Amino acid sequence: MRIIISNSSKEPIYEQITTQVKTAILAGDLQEGTALPSIRQLAKDLQISVITTKRAYEELEKAGFIYSIVGKGSFVAEQNLEVIREKKLKVIEEQLSAVIANSREIGLTFDELQELMTILYEE
Repeated sequence: MRIIISNSSKEPIYEQITTQVKTAILAGDLQEGTALPSIRQLAKDLQISVITTKRAYEELEKAGFIYSIVGKGSFVAEQNLEVIREKKLKVIEEQLSAVIANSREIGLTFDELQELMTILYEE
């Protein structure tokens, strides 16, 4: 598992870890049952605090991406990709609704909004 931490990012380190692990799981790079590095080992490898890696693992476990067994370690949980996709689509719909409302408030046309989305999507 390869995790890259950016000290210049505004995103907290534990969130950088959780985001990268989630992405690897959803992309199929980390398969169900795959053992993750121990909290201490990951902290050592990334040269960060054990508290930070512990928080990242706790967040991943809360979200259902991993599970832990005392004395054994943390492992990738079984994922229902269809359920995850539906949840993500719901979030996207909510965010797009807010974007549309803001666009209407400033008089942005649909074509202008679509052009803006195309530019941002292709970046």
